[in-house]
Amino acid sequence: MTSQTILYILVSGIIALLVALFQYVWKSKRAGYTKFLAVLRFLTIFTVLLLLVNPKMEQTTVYTEKPNLVVMLDNSESVSHLNQKEAQENVQNAIASSTKLNEHFNVVYYSLGNGVKPLDSLSHLDKETNIDKAFKELSQIYKNTVSPTILVTDGNQTIGNDYQFATTTYKQSIYPVILGDTITHADLKIAQLNVNKYAYLKNRYPIEAVVVYNGFSSVNSQFKVYQGNTVVYSEPVSFSKSNNSKIIQFTLPANSVGVQALRAVVEPLQIEKNTVNNTKNFAVEVIDQKQRIAIVSAFLHPDLGMFKKSIESNEQREAVFLKPNELISQINDFQMVVLYQPNLSFKPLFDAIKASNKNSLVVVGPKTDLNFLNGNSTLYNFEVTHQTETYQGSLNSNYSTFIVEDLGYETLPPLNSIYGQVTFIGKPDVLLYKKLRTVVTKEPLLATFDSNGKRDALLLGENIWQWRAQSYLETDSFEAFDNFFSKLVQYLASNKRGSRLNVDYESFYNGNSGIVISAQYFNKNFEFDPRESLSIFIKDNETEETREFPFILKNSNYQVDLSSLPAGNYTFTVKAKTENISQSGSFTILEYNVEQQFLNADVTKLELLAENSSGQRYFVSNYEGLENNLLENDNFKPVQKSNKQTVPLIDFKYLLGLLALLLATEWFVRKYKGLI
Repeated sequence: MTSQTILYILVSGIIALLVALFQYVWKSKRAGYTKFLAVLRFLTIFTVLLLLVNPKMEQTTVYTEKPNLVVMLDNSESVSHLNQKEAQENVQNAIASSTKLNEHFNVVYYSLGNGVKPLDSLSHLDKETNIDKAFKELSQIYKNTVSPTILVTDGNQTIGNDYQFATTTYKQSIYPVILGDTITHADLKIAQLNVNKYAYLKNRYPIEAVVVYNGFSSVNSQFKVYQGNTVVYSEPVSFSKSNNSKIIQFTLPANSVGVQALRAVVEPLQIEKNTVNNTKNFAVEVIDQKQRIAIVSAFLHPDLGMFKKSIESNEQREAVFLKPNELISQINDFQMVVLYQPNLSFKPLFDAIKASNKNSLVVVGPKTDLNFLNGNSTLYNFEVTHQTETYQGSLNSNYSTFIVEDLGYETLPPLNSIYGQVTFIGKPDVLLYKKLRTVVTKEPLLATFDSNGKRDALLLGENIWQWRAQSYLETDSFEAFDNFFSKLVQYLASNKRGSRLNVDYESFYNGNSGIVISAQYFNKNFEFDPRESLSIFIKDNETEETREFPFILKNSNYQVDLSSLPAGNYTFTVKAKTENISQSGSFTILEYNVEQQFLNADVTKLELLAENSSGQRYFVSNYEGLENNLLENDNFKPVQKSNKQTVPLIDFKYLLGLLALLLATEWFVRKYKGLI
């Protein structure tokens, strides 16, 4: 409290005292009760003046902060496969019923699958386990707290980075409670199977299998590959304690177009306990040709490498770098052309493209010769200002040409583009609008054209390689961006007419991955229509059973999750409810459950995880010491903290009550004595 405030309080007291004395002592002829009234009037006036001065005071609040206890319970199928559901439930109940733990800690429960989520109930139906991702997510929640973590799991991770190094981001002590058998049993399994997704007709495609043996004695077996009931490849394999793995490399012929479903088997030993991991199903789609895309530029730029990487992420496509004059003689060998920032040297190539009616993607940037482009394009005309501007993208939800996922274009790095008006001859299909700072303009950043049997696209900006890099930073994968660019290339490399109902699906799916089919429906003006009801009718080719699944609307497309379908071959038809529009196709689901490939708990990694985090590992059969360890650890003691804050006097609401009480008391005394 400042000296000035103290002075104001003293002056307020003097004023209140003088007023009270003047009214009840100096003017009044009565004695006795007038002194009491003078005190009441002094307190009333002093309280009012004190509230006007409003001095500020320090208020200290003392409280006890308990540490968190994070309990993460494995909800994957491997727990039930190893018959550990009851053991895990016992651990959960022991923690929940421990009065000491619940008084000492704030206990928070999570279920572990492909990440973590707050625990509702344990179903043990999660088909993937990503322990490393779970710790990354928890590190954001418990970043600045004391939160020892109990991890009840078998330690068998099926996806993600190696979790034994998760302690670099998750700075908490971890106490694994290990589920599963720790005894080593003899086991023969196909640890890995590498095969290309696509093969070309009348070629041979390579396959690589890694077979691993876990045991002590020497054993012999047979590795076979089946197509249906026919053995298409066979090789004997032998293992011992020291020679416990074998890499088998071979090729198979691609004799017919379509999806070829195959099965790799290493014949199990008589003493094997788990034979599920002896078999792996896989498939190869045989196609009769490979799309070739020419990338043409007169100078080097990082965008060119991005184009090649994204295009060739689909093995059905090949991207080739060429100079403008190199493509003319071989233009018929390519399905489409990427023209990167064309200038006058592209003149013969533009003439060749027009003559061959070849589809193209034109990228316009600061190095583009706009005068040349204006004189050689029949689709657009640029205002030449010799100025540049940076623009972000904004997805056009009514884009009707093909299905596009929203990658969060508005948050991706801006592209360096030309500044000026673009006049279009005809109406382009705008995929992305330009976004300038916070304003989404109606100017296209990326647009496609379909006229006279020819398809073209126009990208108004360079440095799109930064989009691919940013997408990787956000998702740890290039897949999302490559899918977006692949759909653009697929559209430009084909001349099939668009449909009001577009369905996006794969030829085959692995049984352990999510199976999601997307669709877009457009009205007669080819505007996206979110009011339609779409359904997919799935027919099992083996049982002839047909099931119906409704699509749900998600952003700018419809989606249906078919992960509940068992392995098999299926045909489907997607139908619109209000109009007679449908589209059909087929796909194959391969039988594979990665969570059933394990025989034991991964004790080694869980022990390293505990050691690296200054925790301690326990087995589910002997975890009684865990509670005492947590309670006796000085790092996990509740902490008494104080919170000091400056509070103005006017915030003390009880002073208003005191003021009302003083005024009421004075009024009743005066009324009782006949002074009113």
